[in-house]
Amino acid sequence: MRVPPIGLIAGSGRLPLLFAEAAARAGREVIAVAHEGETDPALKAAAWIKLGQLGRIVEVMRAAGAGEAVLCGGVRKPRLFDVRPDWLALKALAKMRSFGDDAALRAIAGALEEEGLRIVSPLPFVPDLVAAPGPIGRRKLSDEQRADAAAGLAVARALGTADVGQTVVIKRGVVLAVEAVEGTDACITRGGGLAKGAVVVKARKPQQDDRFDVPAVGPRTIEAMLAVGCAALAIEAGAALVLDKLEMADKADRTGIAVEGV
Repeated sequence: MRVPPIGLIAGSGRLPLLFAEAAARAGREVIAVAHEGETDPALKAAAWIKLGQLGRIVEVMRAAGAGEAVLCGGVRKPRLFDVRPDWLALKALAKMRSFGDDAALRAIAGALEEEGLRIVSPLPFVPDLVAAPGPIGRRKLSDEQRADAAAGLAVARALGTADVGQTVVIKRGVVLAVEAVEGTDACITRGGGLAKGAVVVKARKPQQDDRFDVPAVGPRTIEAMLAVGCAALAIEAGAALVLDKLEMADKADRTGIAVEGV
C-alpha cells in the first residue's frame, strides 16, 4: 500500500531542508511549498508562493494527494506587516484575537485544517535534532553561567506565556535583551553588545504548540554570539532543536563558547 506524501510548508532557515532530508530517508515523499524571499532556494519545491497565499498551499497539497503537512522554518516577522492575504488567509485573519506568533500560527493551521489539510508536528520526523541534556561540544557551563541559564529560562517562560519571544540574553542575573519582533540573532546582537560574556538562553514557550515555531539554534547562533562576545548558550533540553549539530559544536569549541542542554 502506497504511503501518502507528507506536505512541507517551508519558511526560512535550515529546518525545512533538514526535515525534507529526514522524511525522505524515512521513505516519505515530500511535497514542499516554499515562500518567496524566505525559503532557501536549495529546497526542491512543488510551488513557490508569496506570504498569505494559503489557498494556493491547499491546492498544491490536494493535487499531490497530501492530506497532512508540517510547518517548518520561520518568517522574518517584519515581513508579516507586508502580507497580501488571499481568501483563505483573510478567513484566518478574521478569527484571530491577537497577532502574536502562537495566535497567528494557530489561526493559519485552523484555516488549512478546515480545508482538509491536517497540520502535524515535525518533531517525530527529526528526533535526532531535539536537544538532549548536557554539553554540546567540549566546554560546559560554569557555575555562574548555569545560574544565569536558570534565571534566563525562568524569564523566557514568563514572557512566553504572553506569546513574546523565545530568547533571553542575561549576565549575572541582569536581563540584557529579550526577543521581540527582530528575531533571535538580532536579539543576541542587541543584548550581547551591552556586556561581554553574556549567556544566551533559548526556550520553549509554556503553551507552545509543537506543530509550529519550535525554538531552534544552529551554527548561525554561534556566529551571532561570537560577533558580540557572548560566552555561553543554554538550550531547553527536550524542547528546542539543534540544527547542524556537528558544525555547531565545532564552531563552539573553536571559539570557546559553552553550549549545553538544560
